[in-house]
Amino acid sequence: MSPAAFLELAFDLGSLDPGAVEAAAVACGAIAVTFVDAHDAPVLEPAPGEMRLWPATEVRCLFASAANAPAEQASLARRLAAALLIDSDAMRARPVADRVWEREWLKDFHAVRFGRRLWICPHHEQVSEPRAVVVRLDPGLAFGTGTHASTALCLRWLDANPPRGARVIDYGCGSGVLGIAAARLGAAAVHAFDIDPQALIAAHDNACANEVQAWLQVHASAATLPPGSDLLLANILAQPLCALQPAFAALVRAGGHVVLAGLMQQEEAEVTAAYAACFDVARFAEGDGWVCLAGRRR
Repeated sequence: MSPAAFLELAFDLGSLDPGAVEAAAVACGAIAVTFVDAHDAPVLEPAPGEMRLWPATEVRCLFASAANAPAEQASLARRLAAALLIDSDAMRARPVADRVWEREWLKDFHAVRFGRRLWICPHHEQVSEPRAVVVRLDPGLAFGTGTHASTALCLRWLDANPPRGARVIDYGCGSGVLGIAAARLGAAAVHAFDIDPQALIAAHDNACANEVQAWLQVHASAATLPPGSDLLLANILAQPLCALQPAFAALVRAGGHVVLAGLMQQEEAEVTAAYAACFDVARFAEGDGWVCLAGRRR
């Protein structure tokens, strides 16, 4: 395929309806429509099924032909602009070379250290620290790469409190990053549970990629999680954390520990109060408005 295999038409979303924009672009022949952050303003924790965008959003429409003739490019830009009822001068056109797209976006994902020696590292990079404990992980469909503050806080706790020889539950495991980190830090057994089937696949595959599959078992049902665990990690959200307190109390042995994350600063008091009956929990750390609680089962 030629170096300029595609044409990208980009413009500012402004007040346009995202669904209408996508439909118009596809009708004009776009093979991909991407909404990207124009001003580095992250969007965190959208509700299920919600398409939450940034205050300043750029739309990028990719077309299969690079339309090498300037007249052809201009014609396509006018057609798309007319379908959106915007000025064609607002369209920014550029040729795009063919690439291995499923790996291209990983170039911006780099190794990160959490605490003193725990690292999350994509497969295309290496960590040279001699004492590093490395979890190999690429971003995927399941939540959890360490880039979100709540995951980062849990990883910092694990680095500071290595669960050597412990029986661990990773509740709401997502990609399995916390359970895999626990296994890499010496856990005797890790039981990973999530309600999302894709997460269970990702957790198993990531465990294999990190060669800890012998220590990590995935569970499709919370009913199969073993009681008497030494440590339970739950990086979910405040409301389910509160609701699950009795279940967590039944899963953790007396003297065992819980690490609770996925709650905002304004939710800390509510979650702390919900656990007061059976656990002594307190703030471990805070980052970007997110809080991680940790404590012991009485």
